[in-house]
Amino acid sequence: MKALPFQIPKPTSDALIYQEDHEYVFYDKFHLHEEIQLSYIHEGEGTLIVGDTVSDYKKGDIIAIGSNLPHVFKSDVTLETKSLMLTLFFTKDSFGEVFFDLEELSETKHFFKNINSGFKVLSHNQALKTVFLSLRDSSKLERFTSLLLILKSLAKAKKLQLSSYSYEKEYTAVEGKRMQDVMDYTMKHSHESISLDVIANVANMTKNAFCKYFKKRTNKTYTQFLNELRIENACKLISNNGELTLSEIAFQCGYFNISNFNRQFKAIKSMTPSEYRIAKLGAYGNLV
Repeated sequence: MKALPFQIPKPTSDALIYQEDHEYVFYDKFHLHEEIQLSYIHEGEGTLIVGDTVSDYKKGDIIAIGSNLPHVFKSDVTLETKSLMLTLFFTKDSFGEVFFDLEELSETKHFFKNINSGFKVLSHNQALKTVFLSLRDSSKLERFTSLLLILKSLAKAKKLQLSSYSYEKEYTAVEGKRMQDVMDYTMKHSHESISLDVIANVANMTKNAFCKYFKKRTNKTYTQFLNELRIENACKLISNNGELTLSEIAFQCGYFNISNFNRQFKAIKSMTPSEYRIAKLGAYGNLV
């Protein structure tokens, strides 16, 4: 999938960049950058799109994103508190082309084997959280040693792969802007009816050309992607709004037919919305 190339701000002499994003809304453009990104979500939640996959992020998550892997953290704008993300940026060659090939760093090989598709950490979270929280008051040398500790833990941790598709490394400004416009429009209007004619117009393409363009770059149709985004939004509403009926949730997420909502939900989550609510809230009432 194409995305807007993004330059990580940094002093020219720094090989490892530490960044704190303390905002109500994180940078919300679908983008990519050369640097590998290791992030700890200290506060906040929202929708996470990495490559061709839609999921979520929440407080306590540790997320690794590979070099030139398109992504966006779409913050939940209904939250009244600021979000906080602590991040390290670096490239595999930041410390020299053969640095991570040294025998002494052989334990990191598993990390680099998995980073291309990005992943969410499912274990070792508490130990990693402690290291991330120490970064603010650390010297540059201490941050470097912390990076090695983080990579060692990530190599051993259980992981959830975030993207299932491989991406080209060459991106033109026109293609990047086009896909960014498509993603931005989709995320802002997913609760509305979006026809292929409308989204093709956003991309400044004919409908047939857009369908081929999107499928080639994401390995899925636009309709599949839109359904995944809507169902992810529905999951958040089910988890956080016990008073809403499933019909109300379906309508708020862009489904105007409850049967279609149930069908798409089960196809994507392998359970019905009612079963998902029971699993998340343990509630048996007010399900329709």
